[in-house]
Amino acid sequence: MGLPFYIVDVFAEQKYAGNQLAVFRQAAELSSEQMQQIANEMNYSETTFIVSEEPQEGGFPVRIFTPKQELPFAGHPTLGTVFVLQQEIMGRAIDAITLNLQVGQIPVTISYHDQRPDVLWMRQNSPVFGQRFELTEIAEILNLEASQMDDRFPIAEVSTGVPFIIAPLKTHTALQQARVNKERFFKLIETTQAKAILIFCPETNRSENDLSVRVFADGLGVAEDPATGSANGCLAGYLVQHEYFGTPEIDIRVEQGYEMGRPSLLLLNAQKEPEEIRVFVGGRVILVAKGEFV
Repeated sequence: MGLPFYIVDVFAEQKYAGNQLAVFRQAAELSSEQMQQIANEMNYSETTFIVSEEPQEGGFPVRIFTPKQELPFAGHPTLGTVFVLQQEIMGRAIDAITLNLQVGQIPVTISYHDQRPDVLWMRQNSPVFGQRFELTEIAEILNLEASQMDDRFPIAEVSTGVPFIIAPLKTHTALQQARVNKERFFKLIETTQAKAILIFCPETNRSENDLSVRVFADGLGVAEDPATGSANGCLAGYLVQHEYFGTPEIDIRVEQGYEMGRPSLLLLNAQKEPEEIRVFVGGRVILVAKGEFV
């Protein structure tokens, strides 16, 4: 008998458009080395392993691996794993499921449409704000002119579990033109906790969306990611911290992946409160395939 797994598509506006993920069941007997080897062979940006199908200390223990390393947290693996737990393991409607990840407990709430999961929302950790960067330095890394960067707001490192550099641009043209200078990029991340850059602008491909985003993650082993829940959680914290929309709260639609031909949709809700910033990232999940790994 092989190891059962599922392929799910997270944040996708249509099948095979978002960020695909492999979710493995019955992983309690696997060593860290075996999980890492499987994640490398699956070769998705992340692969998750459900360690127990019974809650432990209030949540389901889950581990997340890229082809190169284990991660303390990642957005689309969290939502994709909760979808598998609800649909394939629990088999009944349930309002919320909590995952026990290395970063801590991440609760996910589920809304339904015609008895099937509609939107899954994860509550991320309150964002932590790190160092800021010179506009010209990041512009050079992105092969852009400094005038294409939006200098009304800082370029800053933000983390809700995994850190990202958040950089605002003025136009969609600049977003499309961005290309990473890998030599400069890898030199930069030698001095930063963040190993990836999220760029965004207020012009979008679809009029119903509020922001367009790209994520360059060479430092995490992915040249460009089509849909990134952890990065967009950092973005949500950044937007309310700096009142990008003129308010300390947001409820917006973010598009990502269009430049890769994989259009994705992420929903962001965040509020700045006296003691913390509450961040929620939502999206839809589609089951693509299931099988056994032998």
